[in-house]
Order: sequence, then structure tokens, then C-alpha cells
Amino acid sequence: MNQELSQNLIVVIMAGGAGTRFWPLSTRSRPKQFLRLFGDRSLLQMSFDRLDGLVPPERVLVLTNEDFVPLVREQLPALPHENIFGEPYRRDTGAAVTLAALLAEKRFGNPVIATLTADHLIGPVDLFQKTLLSAAERAASEPVLYTFGVRPDYPATAYGYLEIGEQVGRRAGIEHYRLRQFKEKPDRATAAGYVDSGNFLWNSGMFVWRTDVILRELELLLPEHVRMLRTAVEQDRAPGWPEALAAAFEPLQAISIDFAVMEKAREVYCVAATFEWSDVGGWLALSDHLRTDDSGNHVRGRLYELDAYDNLVFCEEEGERVVLVGVEGLVVVHSGDRILVTRKDRAEDIKKLVKEHELD
Repeated sequence: MNQELSQNLIVVIMAGGAGTRFWPLSTRSRPKQFLRLFGDRSLLQMSFDRLDGLVPPERVLVLTNEDFVPLVREQLPALPHENIFGEPYRRDTGAAVTLAALLAEKRFGNPVIATLTADHLIGPVDLFQKTLLSAAERAASEPVLYTFGVRPDYPATAYGYLEIGEQVGRRAGIEHYRLRQFKEKPDRATAAGYVDSGNFLWNSGMFVWRTDVILRELELLLPEHVRMLRTAVEQDRAPGWPEALAAAFEPLQAISIDFAVMEKAREVYCVAATFEWSDVGGWLALSDHLRTDDSGNHVRGRLYELDAYDNLVFCEEEGERVVLVGVEGLVVVHSGDRILVTRKDRAEDIKKLVKEHELD
């Protein structure tokens, strides 16, 4: 690893999502990033683990909802408490990125910032780190913004896409492209066209940039965010910090960094990542990571079945038992005193039901 680059790199993990599509396991008080869906480490812990050998904990900042700060402290005991920031209001990634950039400037000067997610599944770790450093190397020396695009292996409709232009280089074996435009989640036919063209990548929602470069774009495109949050950041690690942050956040417009900045900025580039990636957007995304029985059921827990096919069964506790007879294409989830049963083709409607009835 380039020693000078590693010493000038910080990582921001955005961990404020609600994750309602994983109800009943995910709730308002314990959203997706804190769940142990893949073994004994939560998605947040796995995100932190991927930084081992890349940056020390002192150079990792976690931005989350203020209600989740105790959970972050509990799950990441190696992270300094002063590096965990609880946002008092949900204002989307535009506010989170602005706050992170201003904190980076105040605490570290002008580092390269890698802005990562807390609730995605990524591997292998060495290829992920290699890709991140490839983008960071160019971002350190040029006034450019980088995003991570993932090579698609099927026409997914659950992801946004990035249309890439000409290749601008290759660093450490990682291809770099100029980015043409962002595309919203497509229908099946459109997604198939994207994949067939070879000019589209999945949008991973991860970024790399130098602090002064992203702040320059934010001052141009989100000036009120910068003005309000810069005033608050002056109180970082001071007694009045919580009140200052709340006063700055409350009036801000809720807007994503993609829409506010990345779609409008001129010098936007993309690394074409070849690591495995999933945003683990809902129960069906777990199918490839669960045990599969002879009837095509994907299972965590103890399933007893008779003429039951192509179901997904997930028990929070491995020893819990589920019995299925004569059913097909269901999602069945058991978590504490809560049970979910839905057809697979209606699994996305969980989010609507949770919001309508304020389920927890």
C-alpha cells in the first residue's frame, strides 16, 4: 500500500438507514445495518472489518441516526466514541456527505475521503481494498469525484445504474471511466438492454474524493448545507455540539448526494469494481446466502416440510422450527414474537405495511 496515501485517507461509513424491508427482524430501533444476517457479525461490523489494514479506527467516522449511537458503540467497541456522529434529523445523504466533509476538514486537514455504506454485502476484502485505493490514488492528486460501479452479472431491477463513457486509465488493474450519467432503477427490459450494451454498471452508492474537491462542489450546489453545517462543526467536541448540530440539521432540505451533486458535477469518474456486491435490499436477496434443501427451499433455522417448494425461511435463532405443508413461493420469517408470511412476489410490499401501521 502507498504509505503516503494511506496516511492521508479517512473512511466515512454511512449507517443511518431504516431498512424496513427486513421487518420483522429489522425494526425502527434496530435497522438492517445492525442485523446479523450472515453469521455472527452484523452488516455494520462487516463494513468496519473490511477496513482492517487500510486505515486505523481513529481515521474512521460513522454517521448514523442519533437514536442508533448506542448500537454503533456496542457493535464497534474499537471505534473512538468521538468518531460516531448521531444525526438529529433524517436529511438524506446530501447532509451526511456535507457533514462528513466538514468534519474531515476540521479534524484532518485535506484528506482523501472514502464514503462507504454500512448495510451492503461485499467480497472479497482484498479486491475491495484494491479498488478503493485505485480510486483514492487519482482522487488524491486531481480535482475529481469518484463513484464505484459494479460490473452487473444479470439485469437487476433493484439497483440504479451508471452509464460509463470512455476509459481514462487503469490503475492497479482496476479500470477507470468517465461517467456519463446516473440512471434510476429500470424495468426488466431496460435493465437487460443496459447489461447487453456493456456500458452500464450497478450504482453501489460509494464514493471517493479529496475533501477540498467535494466541498467546492457542495458550496456550489448545496450552499445552505455547507453554511449551516460549517457553523455546527465549529462546536465539534465542544459541550454545545448536540444543540449546534440539531439547529443546523433541522432546516436542511432532504436530498441525496447523487441528485444534488453527482448528477450535476463535471469531473465525475467511476472505478469498475469486480468484487461481489449486493445492497441486500430485502428478504429475497438472502436466497443465495442460505442453505438450500432438496425442495429448493432457502433456509436458516430448522425446516420440516412436506410438498413445500421454493420457499425462503429465516429464523432469527438457528434452533427455531418451522413446518410447511403444501405451499410454494413463500417468505416466512420468525423473529421474537413477530412472524412474517408473504408470497415472494409481494415481499417488497412489507415496506408499505410497516410504514402504514408503524410496526416495530
